[in-house]
Amino acid sequence: MLSMLRFHQNYIFVPNRKNNVHGPKSLLQTEKKYAIIGAGPSGISAAKALKEQGIPFDGFELGVDVGGLWNINNPNSIVYESAHLISSKKKTEFKDFPMPDHWPDYPSHREMYSYFQAYAQEFDLYPHYSFQTKVIKTERKGEQWEITVEQNGQSSTHLYKGLIIANGMLAQPNYPKFKGEFTGEIWHSSQYKNAAIFEGKRVLIVGAGNSGCDIAVDAAHRSPKVDVSVRRGYYFVPKYIMGKPSDTLGGKWRLPRPLQQWIGGKLLKWVVGDLQHFGFPAPDHKVYESRPVMNTLILQHIGQGDINIRGDIKQFEGQTVHFKDGQKEEYDILMLATGYKLDYPFIDKKELNWQERAPKLYLNMFHPQYDNLFVLGMVEAVGLGWEGRAEQARLVANFIAGLEQGCAEALDFKAKKAGPNPDMTAGYKYLKQDNMPFCVDTSTYRSILEKEAAALPQ
Repeated sequence: MLSMLRFHQNYIFVPNRKNNVHGPKSLLQTEKKYAIIGAGPSGISAAKALKEQGIPFDGFELGVDVGGLWNINNPNSIVYESAHLISSKKKTEFKDFPMPDHWPDYPSHREMYSYFQAYAQEFDLYPHYSFQTKVIKTERKGEQWEITVEQNGQSSTHLYKGLIIANGMLAQPNYPKFKGEFTGEIWHSSQYKNAAIFEGKRVLIVGAGNSGCDIAVDAAHRSPKVDVSVRRGYYFVPKYIMGKPSDTLGGKWRLPRPLQQWIGGKLLKWVVGDLQHFGFPAPDHKVYESRPVMNTLILQHIGQGDINIRGDIKQFEGQTVHFKDGQKEEYDILMLATGYKLDYPFIDKKELNWQERAPKLYLNMFHPQYDNLFVLGMVEAVGLGWEGRAEQARLVANFIAGLEQGCAEALDFKAKKAGPNPDMTAGYKYLKQDNMPFCVDTSTYRSILEKEAAALPQ
């Protein structure tokens, strides 16, 4: 097991070089327990919060260990060998479990995996989890939830008091439709692990979000030709400004939104320059209204001629790609960095109050009618970090505890969650994307979570 030493609230992690393998556990007396699906950041946050409130639970994880997508060996992991945090460790870590001072500002997936292992060990979460366990189906039965799982090839069904869905938003790759057929290799970024696949091959990457840009930079070292197809413009933010992680800069006072956007736009223009010079379209939205790209290495490679920016795709014809601007080019590999679709395949959408593109839940967490169904991590917020997930989990645990105690504050919150959501955008007009219909302003959202949790039993 992972060994860990504590020293003045800093932790020294000694991670295993091999993946820990944990197996299924027996599921006993489940009727009085909550079920948590997932052992990534949101799942283990929920586990810790329930444990602190004395609420019994079982956790289910398809993989062999905690870490979710950050454990590259887990079945549904989407991280690749070169993956690192795009927010700095100080803006990402759990408040009560800081990352080691000697770690880099932007840790890799290997360090993040060891971090989550240490977290689960420190708060004694492992005994509560059943690993290598697939949740097949969840169905409401009266006031409880019937959950069918598969362990060691055998399925079994168990009745639980409540359900917390915390398996993340990045499980179902989004495959856009194109006219024609591409006869070369087609990959989705979720399948990508290392740049060896690009050796000597002509590559077209579709999409220039954070993963797309990371993969393009990887490919530039292996491929004789790397192009990136984009439909819209992006804002690029360097990881460092004046020698410090860019997300740690800024004063303690929050500026009015219009002024913050004006200053942010001017600063990026000054630090990064005009991205149209690199071939990108001008953004069709203001700064802070979509997740920025935390990768300026791609701009260096574009400037060196290692990577070229292309326009939107019109159609495929064999290995030839026709672009809407009339150009065409042949490629060996098509890498789709086109994001993900929100998908919870083990539960009927109607049980989640699904409306249009996503479930409609109070604070993106609470079902308006059911008091024992919660979704954690279904939120897009720049800088939310793991502590934001922990705040979600604490609010859920405090609400459950309050209901069981019959306290007036919990009953007030129960009535509140059946109504409309408060404004969580702070006036930002977030870019409308089918796979991200739940964007919130981090400061606004976290202040709401903190206020509501404080009003409930601690």
